[in-house]
Amino acid sequence: MPYGFSPADVAFLRSSLGSAALAECDTLPLSDKTRIADVGAVRRIAGEVHASAVLETVVLRRKAVSKLDGAEQWLFTGDALQQASASAVARHRAGRFAGLDVHDVTCSIGADLVEIARVAATAIGSDLDEVRLAMARHNSSQVGVAPTLLRADALRPVSRSAVVVADPARRDASGRRSWRPADFLPPLDQLVDAYPGRDLAVKCAPGLDREDVPWADEIELVSLDGQVREACLWRGGIAGPARRATVLRSDGTQWTITDDESDEVLPAPPGQWIIDPDGAVVRAGLVRHYGARHGLWQLDERIAYLTGDTPPPGVRAFRVLENGPYNEKSLRTLLRKHEIGRLEILIRGLDIDPDALRRRLKLAGPAEASVVLTRIGRSPVAFLTRAERIPG
Repeated sequence: MPYGFSPADVAFLRSSLGSAALAECDTLPLSDKTRIADVGAVRRIAGEVHASAVLETVVLRRKAVSKLDGAEQWLFTGDALQQASASAVARHRAGRFAGLDVHDVTCSIGADLVEIARVAATAIGSDLDEVRLAMARHNSSQVGVAPTLLRADALRPVSRSAVVVADPARRDASGRRSWRPADFLPPLDQLVDAYPGRDLAVKCAPGLDREDVPWADEIELVSLDGQVREACLWRGGIAGPARRATVLRSDGTQWTITDDESDEVLPAPPGQWIIDPDGAVVRAGLVRHYGARHGLWQLDERIAYLTGDTPPPGVRAFRVLENGPYNEKSLRTLLRKHEIGRLEILIRGLDIDPDALRRRLKLAGPAEASVVLTRIGRSPVAFLTRAERIPG
């Protein structure tokens, strides 16, 4: 169970004594093998009263390094870190708020707020949790921004005209993760109703059903380094086309596609390549739009794989070596012919467990390949491919 920080813990962690204790404890390995010795060392360094807070902070900072810029100096709770947007995602979203007055009504530890404060005309952050507010104040100071912070209920507006940003907790009253908007904290419909006529941006899980949010003018699906991270629901003047997919990478490159673009593609015989579109594109329902943009077509209108003779730049694509009807016997024969000993298995449209299939295939040989298993119409098909990273 995550450690429950108190206001006294945060005050100590922000003090010179706390900072020194954190720095010294950060040199400890904190591995399973050294756990007992490390805990004893933390108690000697930080004292019994604050040892747990110091130990938890060091552990959380290490977890946060790959997610949040400057995490080595931030303060977190375990739940807040888990829900916080990655810096790259928060920075992308904040781009829409440049020059505007913005109020983050569930600011938590400030992961979104610090990025908003970099670009907004005025940035306000509020939360009911005084511990998280204190952490947000510390974290903001670490990156050189100073948003206005106050304790307030997201369902009781304390600002009049600012763009409202919210990230409701996706857990029910018992603490279990929930995907039902009515179980969010605060409940999603109540949150929306609290700000009639206001421009609104609400971060949600990527699996949210479009029918549950009829008020949203735009739904944006965002991925980072190939992993779908979240959806953002936009309402009012800050909204764009109804559906958008944004693909971000840690190297700073990004691209986006919307349903304003053409989706005129039709199923056709397989080309020289199979392309598995980014998950944000798939979840946003923009596979055909992506195909039309890049001169690709569908293997089957109900399947998200695309095919073509020239893959888009900057993607991992699959060059087709052989293809034909799929059954295990013919696939096993094909893999033995090519001496495939290491196999990546991609599946769409078929009820197949890839790990169980790999065990049954009894692979042997020096070569490696990728097999794409899918269906065209009602017929299962297999594509033996070689995965390649396309420059760009």
